[in-house]
Amino acid sequence: MHQCAHHHHDAHNYGPAFAIGVGLNVAFVLIEASFGFWTDSLALLADAGHNLSDVLGLLLAWGGYALAKVAPSGRRTYGWRSSTILAALMNALLLLVAIGGITWEAVHRLRDPTDVVAPTIVLVALIGVLINAATAMLFMRGRHGDLNIRGAYLHMAADALLSLGVAVAGGIIIWTHWNWIDPMTSLVIAGVIFFATLGLLRESINLLLQAVPSRIDLDRVSDYLSGLPNVRGVHDLHVWAMSTTEVALTAHLVKPNADNEDEMLRQIAEALHQDFNIGHVTIQFERSVDQTQCRQAESGSL
Repeated sequence: MHQCAHHHHDAHNYGPAFAIGVGLNVAFVLIEASFGFWTDSLALLADAGHNLSDVLGLLLAWGGYALAKVAPSGRRTYGWRSSTILAALMNALLLLVAIGGITWEAVHRLRDPTDVVAPTIVLVALIGVLINAATAMLFMRGRHGDLNIRGAYLHMAADALLSLGVAVAGGIIIWTHWNWIDPMTSLVIAGVIFFATLGLLRESINLLLQAVPSRIDLDRVSDYLSGLPNVRGVHDLHVWAMSTTEVALTAHLVKPNADNEDEMLRQIAEALHQDFNIGHVTIQFERSVDQTQCRQAESGSL
């Protein structure tokens, strides 16, 4: 059994970003909820409720991010890295709960629309656009390489757009005096959040079940390993996520001779890291197909 060198991602410190994001959004939730009750605006209250869920989501993502940095131990040899996957899943579930609450109240208000103070709605919603956009910018750098950070980024970016939608709804109410626009906007908000959440939910569940991460083409990985010099076959190939940023691979390569295996392992590790972003690679060499079949028979596999 040969274990190749590990490659780790650039460790950008998102601790301050989480602290700033949580602080800004807690302040905004208090402001928006206060004005929502004062103006009797469901759109503002719905947006405040969603922003509150985002505060909890940021705290979950922050917790997962912090736990992932805990050093491995004798019992947890990978440390707490997979906690980032749990945080992403909890974020998605939290959003679904918020969507249900918003939808329930919006349908009720559509049956019995109430008067709202539209100018206040517009003002508070525009403040929300600024705060949510600023928070989203804090996580822009890591949105492609880390599902946990991407969840935080998507929440904030979506909120910026949704707050803009609330402001537009307030403008329409000022112009038309159609108060039903307020709960209708809430339903649109719930719909947008729902579809944005599906991808996060699906990918976090896949990672939790140790499926191949969506950004990795397993067939290409297999073709690369099969095409290596003197390699006659590849089996027991497994690729899974250790966290929302780190991917591991194990494989058995059928290679009749033992020439240059150390150098070959180094080249495999470098290629898998550069071309597929796989940082933890463990390779086992076997000398013949017969050896492989024998081991499979002894283990009861087909």
